[in-house]
Amino acid sequence: MAFWWPLFVLGFAYAICKFLFMLIPPNVPSIEVDASDVLDDGNQTQENGFIYVPPRGRTPQAETKVQCYEPATMKYLGYFPALTPDEVKERVAQARKAQKIWAKSSFKQRRQFLRILLKFIIEHQELICEISSRDTGKTMVDASLGEIMTTCEKITWLLSEGERWLKPEYRCSGRSMLHKKSKVEFHPLGVIGAIVSWNYPFHNIFNPMLAAVFSGNSIVIKVVSEHASWSGCFYFRIIQSALAAVGAPENLVDVITGFAETGEALVSSVDKIIFVGSPGVGKMIMRNAAEMLIPVTLELGGKDAFIVCEDADVEHVAQIAVRAVLQSSGQNCAGAERFYVHEDIYSSFVSQVSKIVKSVTAGPPLAGKYDMGAICLQEHSERLQNLVNDALDKGAKFVVRGSVGHIGEGAVDQFFPPTVIENVNHTMKLMQEEAFGPIMPIMKFSTDEEAVKLANDSKYGLGCAVFSGSQRRAKEIASQIHCGVAAINDFASTYMCQSLPFGGVKDSGFGRFAGVEGLRACCLVKSVVEDRWWPYIKTKIPKPIQYPIGENGFEFQESLVEALYGMNIWDRLRALVNVLKILTEQNSPANSKRRDD
Repeated sequence: MAFWWPLFVLGFAYAICKFLFMLIPPNVPSIEVDASDVLDDGNQTQENGFIYVPPRGRTPQAETKVQCYEPATMKYLGYFPALTPDEVKERVAQARKAQKIWAKSSFKQRRQFLRILLKFIIEHQELICEISSRDTGKTMVDASLGEIMTTCEKITWLLSEGERWLKPEYRCSGRSMLHKKSKVEFHPLGVIGAIVSWNYPFHNIFNPMLAAVFSGNSIVIKVVSEHASWSGCFYFRIIQSALAAVGAPENLVDVITGFAETGEALVSSVDKIIFVGSPGVGKMIMRNAAEMLIPVTLELGGKDAFIVCEDADVEHVAQIAVRAVLQSSGQNCAGAERFYVHEDIYSSFVSQVSKIVKSVTAGPPLAGKYDMGAICLQEHSERLQNLVNDALDKGAKFVVRGSVGHIGEGAVDQFFPPTVIENVNHTMKLMQEEAFGPIMPIMKFSTDEEAVKLANDSKYGLGCAVFSGSQRRAKEIASQIHCGVAAINDFASTYMCQSLPFGGVKDSGFGRFAGVEGLRACCLVKSVVEDRWWPYIKTKIPKPIQYPIGENGFEFQESLVEALYGMNIWDRLRALVNVLKILTEQNSPANSKRRDD
């Protein structure tokens, strides 16, 4: 007892000191970001005060300017230059110079950069969400859930575990290399290129940027087309200010705007591409990247299956289901678009979700208290209605639609009321094509096997959600669905766990971002082997296999293999004896003389 008592006291004192140290707030400087030109204070200039009518098709002006507008009101926001290929290559070249400096930065400096960002985000949540809302049409609540929380979670995870997963990782050297140390090192790739979608402009910029910069890279980000360039360029100011506060080199992070040729130039100029978008564009990016053998990570959307077993809590699951469909006007990154409900609870589930959807009102999210915002993409509401019409023509039944609040005449086409459709099947486009809209098609199933078969009958494979009163049953169903992420008795919770990789299979793409896998995907993964006891034990080629190879060279190798990997200890010992015998004979003076002759 006398021996252990001092150790106990020291351990307790250490724990108390560590706890007290945690109570001391970190010294994180504040940054100032000019937002005067992005706040809608009602005093817009005449130039930016009109209703914008997007042209159908491309115009000469559209080739040089990226026009920006609020999808919920069609108010004009301004424009940004569509960069030429030469301008893109110059931006990448500047980022490459900055990366060579940043690659030598310490993890302490990188963590301070993250803390400054986190502090700004927490203190300016309303500003960030309002800008996202204006540029994409989502509500403030949806912006907070999809933009703020996910980004803060990623920063917190990187602060806690990022350095650990980028340090050298030691591995087993195996039987033949016991005298060696084996490790994996993670070095920056160089310049990461990211082409990200418009549905979550803040998070989709910060997500690849955080991983790239923390792992020692620079990054050049292009927002897809005009749909989020306005907000993206403001969010870039936040990043610039935080980088300047930690003394990072200029041009380490850049955000560029433009159309297809801008993206093509980016793909051909960087060391890796991360793309979030449609399968069609993803395939084009792969073709362009293949010419330069540039690695790519593709997240190409999904059409997730949402499975509800008969023993699930219908009222609880109905709320989650409606949230999964309506979040950001159907702009949810996990894409719950196919709902399979057990026949025993089918009617009660349809009734419950209908009751919820009836209470939902869509409208300009900053103009009133609305549950759902606008459709961001031009002419997308027409495509959604065509999907619904195709389903109705093939036997589906319209159940209920939510309402639309007061909207401007110029923005009528930007809203699509939440819609519930039943009696659907897989011959309908609504169950096969990615809708990206607030439509809930509900289909019956009778057995777990049928639910799995239906869920796998899709060209997409991003994620799934399975609900059951039996967690074991839900896990068994989810394990059989061919997809990249799965949530048990929840929806999209996998993305909030930023330690987990995110990505899909089939037409949902390949590669992963987020988590350890996503962080290390921004690295050159290098295998390194060195002598364990240098300089006392070094690798020396045994004489039987030195040049010129001895007559018993193969016999030596055969015995060595069996000594190392034989199936039982006796065979291995017998082989080891033979190895030693050959070495002894090889090193004898008589044998050495024969070799010399």
